[in-house]
Amino acid sequence: MSSVSFHSEQTNFSLSNEYQISNWLTQVCQKEGKRLAEVAVIFCSDDYLLDVNQRHLEHDYYTDVITFDYSEELDVSGDIFISIDRVEENALSLGIQMIDELHRIMVHGTLHLIGYTDKTTSSKEQMTAKEDFYLSLRSF
Repeated sequence: MSSVSFHSEQTNFSLSNEYQISNWLTQVCQKEGKRLAEVAVIFCSDDYLLDVNQRHLEHDYYTDVITFDYSEELDVSGDIFISIDRVEENALSLGIQMIDELHRIMVHGTLHLIGYTDKTTSSKEQMTAKEDFYLSLRSF
């Protein structure tokens, strides 16, 4: 049975449509030939995610998303930490709705758990194309 859980750390942010988001992320995994096993999405503050970045990855900078991948074979499993502060700032600078940027970041983290990377120009282009495709499948 697939499971997406949502949590908040150092932010009051919460989703109003967790069930639809969970179904959408499950669909993303299925279309990629995987099964969503257990994914935790943790909404947090910039400072909280900076601390995670420093302690676990030894990176000293703010970021919008960090994923910890616990996937095995076809089962997608992991933690997706998302800075709500960074998502809001990105949306403002891009001139888009905050919820659309949040959905992009959620699918971006899910794609990382599936096995996609964005370290090279070509892999980043592929990931962006996948994000755009899966964003177009939203029905909520």
